Amino acid sequence: MPRKHSTEDGDELLVRLRSLTAQARQRAELQRSQVELAIALQRGMLPRDLPSSPRLHLAVRYAPACYGLNVGGDWYDAFTMPDGRIGLSIGDVQGHNIEAAAFMGQVRVGLRALATVTSEPGELLARTNDLLLSLGSDLFATCTFMRLDPSTGVLESARAGHIPFVWATADGKSGIAQDEGGPPLGVRQGMEYPVTRFRLTAGGVVVLLTDGVVEGPSMNIEEGLDAVVRLAGIAAVAGLEAHSLAAAVIKGAERVGHEDDAAVLVVGHDDPYSESDDPTAPHPHPPGREP
Repeated sequence: MPRKHSTEDGDELLVRLRSLTAQARQRAELQRSQVELAIALQRGMLPRDLPSSPRLHLAVRYAPACYGLNVGGDWYDAFTMPDGRIGLSIGDVQGHNIEAAAFMGQVRVGLRALATVTSEPGELLARTNDLLLSLGSDLFATCTFMRLDPSTGVLESARAGHIPFVWATADGKSGIAQDEGGPPLGVRQGMEYPVTRFRLTAGGVVVLLTDGVVEGPSMNIEEGLDAVVRLAGIAAVAGLEAHSLAAAVIKGAERVGHEDDAAVLVVGHDDPYSESDDPTAPHPHPPGREP
């Protein structure tokens, strides 16, 4: 005959089920709290205001990834430096958790603090790299830092393992920057970061972005960058506002799958400059050398 379970067995089973349910609920609440904390860290560490200038047009967009605990450490920044030029940075911290979000804040604050000592992009990245290594973290970050003179349109750029930026001019030219970069920040001591000099022409734009905008399950990074080049080219020729271009670029993140953070920083300038300076052909110069 089949064995009959006693009432005590049934009660014990219910107790166990209630215990397991309570544990699962606690884990879910903890995960939700961690995600909320990481997102709050991200929002709190990103700049509230951007520099303003009659000639300068800046626009940003940011879409955090929050699938489970998949909250990363992408950032953008723009600020006025002591010499009156504008510092622009964008970057991506390795990892997708609270530690990555916190490390992002350290990188961004470190760049701002060291910009009061030197505004030269290559030296600034080198000093930030050494600073991060002194903190003893296992994380690293990719980054692009630019120094822009709003009065002349001269823009100097250095890259630390980050994807290149996209440029476009009002006469229909567009492309991906062919500048030389260095290794990510926080990997190795004593690194150097080459500096490339550009000039923004009237109506031209530069688009800085993180790989979450252009790379995902549905699109590889080459296809994603090509899509941004097309958008930037159309925007420059049509004279679209920087905010409209930034919105269109971040919208494209949805087509790549967007499993990572996605950050976009668009830079535009109004004043015309010397036609002898070709913005499509950047001229590298050694780190530390002023233009």
